[in-house]
Amino acid sequence: MLDALADAPRLVVDAHLEPVAGTTIQPTGFPDLGAATFERPGQAPSLLVESVQSMANHLEATAWDRAAARPVDVLRSLPYVEVVNSDGAFLTSSRLEPHRLAAAYIRDGSHNGTGGAEWIADKLGSRPRVPLDWERIYRAVYDLDPMCLVHGVFFSDRRWHGTPKVRRALSAVIEAHDVSPVVSGGLKRDDVQITRAEGRGANEGYGFIPFGRTEYVARTIMLTAVIDLQQIRGYGLPAPATELLTLAALWELATLLEGPLRLRTACDLEVVDVAVRRPRTGFRLPAASEIAAAIGALDGGFEHGGAYQVIWPARR
Repeated sequence: MLDALADAPRLVVDAHLEPVAGTTIQPTGFPDLGAATFERPGQAPSLLVESVQSMANHLEATAWDRAAARPVDVLRSLPYVEVVNSDGAFLTSSRLEPHRLAAAYIRDGSHNGTGGAEWIADKLGSRPRVPLDWERIYRAVYDLDPMCLVHGVFFSDRRWHGTPKVRRALSAVIEAHDVSPVVSGGLKRDDVQITRAEGRGANEGYGFIPFGRTEYVARTIMLTAVIDLQQIRGYGLPAPATELLTLAALWELATLLEGPLRLRTACDLEVVDVAVRRPRTGFRLPAASEIAAAIGALDGGFEHGGAYQVIWPARR
C-alpha cells in the first residue's frame, strides 16, 4: 500500500468541498476579529474556513470514541495515557488534551506512585546538563502515545530539560476562494414577555432581540492535507513502527474525508472529489477500511499495549 510513498518527502491531498444545504457557509469566528478573510496577491478575496489547529482537532476526533471514553477499535491496541481521578473515574487522556502527553493533568498527576512530570522525564531521558537524545525521545513518545508523533507534542515544562518539541506530521486546512459576504439577520422571540420590564431586558435574555449575521458564498472550497513522510521516517524507528505511523495518519485523513464534515451549525460540507497532488506517482488515497485492515495486520512492537493510567491530582 505504501510502496508509492517510499521516497516521497510528503503526501499532499486536495479535496474539493461543497455545502450540503444551500450555498452559504458559516465562517470560523475569532474573538474581536470576526471571520478570517484575506486576499492573495492579485486574486479575489478568500476565507479561512477552518484553521490548521481546528483541523487537528477534527482529525484527532476520528480516532476517539467519546461515548466509550476510549480510542476507536482501529487504534485501540496503540498505547496512550488515560487520566482518572482518585476513584478511578475517567477524566481525560493524551488523545484529548491539547498538549497531549505534555498535558497538565498528566504532568501534575502520578503514575504508579511517581509524579507525572518525573515519569515522563525518565522516559525521555531528560536530565540537566545532558544533550537531548532524540532517538530515545522519539522511541519514548512512540511507546507512550504514538499519535503524538503524528499530531505533535511540546514538553514545555522546565522539569523536562531542553523542552523537546515534536511538530505535527499531519496537518490540514480548509480555505474558500473568491468569496462574498451574505448579510442576514433574525429575531429572538419572546411571546411571554413582549415588552421590556425592569431587570428583564435583552441582557438578561428577555424580550424580542434582533440580531445580524454574516455568512459567505464561495466559488471554491478546498481542504488541503499534508502528511510529512520525511519527518515520520526521520524518527529513526523500526520499519513496522514507521509504517504504523504513516498508516495511522492516512486512516485519520481517509476517515475524515469519508465522514460528514459538519464543522458548525451552518457549515455542513461534503466532499466532491479528492486528488493526490504529491507525489506524482499514481498513488491514490485508500479507503479507511483498507487502511484499517493494514493497521490490524501490523505488530507495532510496543512495550505496553493500551492505556497507561495516571491519577490526577497526584496522590501524596
